[in-house]
Amino acid sequence: MKKYFSIALIAIGFLACNTASDYKKITQDPSLYANTVHELNQVVMGNNFSPIVASRNYAYAAIAGYEVTAAGAPTQYQSLAGQLKGLSAVPLPEDTANIDFPFASVLAFSMVGQAVTFPEGSMKTYTDSLKKLVKAHGMSSSMLTATENYAKKIGAAIIAWSKLDKYPQTRSAEKYTVKDLPGRWVPTPPLYASAAEPHWMEIRTMVLDSASQFRPLPPPAFNIKDKKSEYYQNVMMVKNAVDSLTEEQKHIANFWDDNPFKINVIGHAMFSTKKFSPPGHWMSIVGIANKTANGNFETATYAYAKTAIALFDAFIHCWDAKYTYNTVRPETVINKYFDANWRPLLQTPAFPEYTCGHSTISSSAAEALTSVYGDHLAYTDSTEIEFGIANRHFTSFRQAADENNWARFYGGLHFHNSCITSTAQGRLVGNWVVTHLKMKK
Repeated sequence: MKKYFSIALIAIGFLACNTASDYKKITQDPSLYANTVHELNQVVMGNNFSPIVASRNYAYAAIAGYEVTAAGAPTQYQSLAGQLKGLSAVPLPEDTANIDFPFASVLAFSMVGQAVTFPEGSMKTYTDSLKKLVKAHGMSSSMLTATENYAKKIGAAIIAWSKLDKYPQTRSAEKYTVKDLPGRWVPTPPLYASAAEPHWMEIRTMVLDSASQFRPLPPPAFNIKDKKSEYYQNVMMVKNAVDSLTEEQKHIANFWDDNPFKINVIGHAMFSTKKFSPPGHWMSIVGIANKTANGNFETATYAYAKTAIALFDAFIHCWDAKYTYNTVRPETVINKYFDANWRPLLQTPAFPEYTCGHSTISSSAAEALTSVYGDHLAYTDSTEIEFGIANRHFTSFRQAADENNWARFYGGLHFHNSCITSTAQGRLVGNWVVTHLKMKK
C-alpha cells in the first residue's frame, strides 16, 4: 500500500499549523476527509473486494461520518435516522462543547469503513497517526477522548444497523448456475470466474422501495442469424468499434476501466494489477468536486454520504436487472460466432451484461453530486493519475456519466444500447435518492 497519506498529513500539519493550538486548521480542513476516503480506497483495493461489495463499505462509512456532522450542526443538517431503511435512531452527543465534530466524523468514517467488511484494524495505523497529529497541535486529551467516544458511539450504531442488511446471508446463498444456452451469460476469459454476487439484489436498499423498483425492460432478443435484427447490429457495433478505436477512445475506456483486479497473462505467467473500483472512482470525484467548489468540511461529509447512498442503491438496482435477464457478454458472442481470437480492449467482468453496472452507478452518482454542487461545476478528474492514466476534464458530473456510457462500449464490455439504458436507469435511482432524502436544512 502506498504511503501517500502519511506524507500528506505531515504536510498538512506543517503548512497549516504555526502554533501548538492550531489543531482546528487540521480537523476542519475538508482535505483531511478526502484523504481519509482515499485511505479507505487503498484498503478496499488492497483487499481485493469487488466493486459491488466495496460500495457497501463506502456507504456505511460515509453515513457514519455524515451523522456526526448532522449532530454537530443540527441547524444545517438533518440526521438520516428515520429516512434510511432500518435506521431508526443514532446516538446524540452529550458533551457537545468538548467534541471536535469534524475529527469525530473522520474517526467514525474510518471505524465503520474498516469494520463493515474488513478485519478490524485495517485503518488503525492511519487513525493513530491522525490522533498523534492533532495532539501535537494542541488538542487536549479530554477533547480527544470525548471526540473518540462519540465517534465510537456513532460507529457502533451504524455497524449494528449494517449487520441487518442481509449481507451475511448472501455469503452462503446458493451459487449461480451456468447454463450454456443461446444468449445467456457464461464465464469469460482469462479466468472464467464464477458469477459475482448473484444475490446482491437481496441486500436491503437504503432509499429505493425495492431492488426491482426501476427494473428496465428486457434487452433486444438474442438473434445472431438475422443480420437486420437489432441484436446482430448491436454485436457488430461493438466489434467494429473495438477494431478501430482512436487513441482518444482508448483513453476514455481506460480512464473509466476501474478494474480493481485485472488478470494479466503472459505466456505461462499470470499476475494481477489493481486500480480503484468504479465506486472508489466516484468517491474520489466527490473530494475533487468539493475542493473545486471550495466546499467546507460539512459540505464534504454531506456530499460523500449522498453520493455513496446513490452508488449503493444503484448497484442493488443494477444487479436485479443483471440476474433477471442473465445476458451474454459481447466477447462470448463474437468469439463463438465471428472470431475466436477477438478480445475487448478491457477485461470483461464476471457477471451478466445487461444492464451496465458502471454506467448505472455513474449516472446515479452524478445526480447526487449535481444536487450538491450544481449542474455546471467544471472539474479535472485526477483520480487515475496514480495508476499512470492521464487526467480528464469535465464540464459537469452528468457529462462525466455520459462519457462513462461510451467508455464501457469502447472497452468492448457492453452493447451500446445497454449503456444508454443503464445511464437512464441510474439517473432514475439518483433522482429518487435526491428527492427522498432530506439532509441539508
